[in-house]
Formats: sequence, C-alpha cells, structure tokens
Amino acid sequence: MDTQRGRTDRRTFLLIAGLPLLTVGAGMTYLLWPQPPRRPEVRTDLGPLNRRLGPFLGELSDAHWLGYDIEGPGDDRSIPGPDSRIRVVGVAHLAAGGAAAITGKPDHAFAAAGAPSDLPAALKQHLPAAASWQHSPAFDAHANGQGAAAGQASDGIPTGRYLFDTARDLVHFDVLYLFT
Repeated sequence: MDTQRGRTDRRTFLLIAGLPLLTVGAGMTYLLWPQPPRRPEVRTDLGPLNRRLGPFLGELSDAHWLGYDIEGPGDDRSIPGPDSRIRVVGVAHLAAGGAAAITGKPDHAFAAAGAPSDLPAALKQHLPAAASWQHSPAFDAHANGQGAAAGQASDGIPTGRYLFDTARDLVHFDVLYLFT
C-alpha cells in the first residue's frame, strides 16, 4: 500500500510540474515560429512627406508611398538592432510647374534618366509608364543635405535619389533614413 502512495505522489508532482513546462514550451514555440513577412501597405497621407521632403521639393499632393524598415518586418517579436534603416519610396505630384522649376536650375545639371529601378511591386501601378524621368546627382546631394539640415535628430540621416517628370509634375523619391 505504501508503494501505491508513492506512485500517486509522483504522478501528482509530474502533473503539477509538467503543466507549466508545457505552457512555457508552447509559448516559446509560438514566439520562435517563423512568421510570413508582412508587406507594407501603400500610404497616401501627405504629412510625413511634406515634413521631410517639402523643404526642398515644395508642397506635395496625390502621393503613393511606402515607408518600412529594410532590415525586417519590425514587429514587436523581433529584437531591434543598434540602428535602423527606413526606406521611404514613392511618387507624388508637385505644384503646377514645380518639376520644371527644379529641373530648370542650371547648377543641378539634370539629364534624362531611365525608369526607377528596384521599385516595390505595390507601387508599380502608380508610376506612369510613359514618364520622361530626369535625374541629377547634384540635386540629390542638395536634397540630402537640406533634409539632414532641416530635419531633427529623430528624422534620421537621409540618403536619397529623386527623379522628376516635368510633363506631369511628378517626383519619384527613394530615400533611406539611417537612425542611430
């Protein structure tokens, strides 16, 4: 009879100790299980764009853009790195004549450019196929310097490329903000 009592105590102990272990194991499995990557959604709000790009592009309208961390999904289950790199890429309309005013400045030396490369699939439908893009490395340097000077420390350090279509008053921007 004493043998039976020992088995009952051992079973009770295993049940009491095993249940929390199973719960912790299931929780860890959920946290570590690979999740499908979240696709960023196309945004149309103008506030963040006009705050960051407005000082050197002017007032933007009718924008379609994405802003995301290029290192990963950025959800609450990932460990943040020592720095993050946020890509802001999209297309927007400038005020009437805005593209011509920017590209007409001789100190920027704009030249014909090809269509934007490395464009996220979600944005392809918002870029006109027949656009005549113009690009200037000098304007990129000017805009990146203006963005760094006008921005606050929380805005990150910008590195970007800007393409303009004067016929449609469009700007395509692809900017990387480094936050350290």
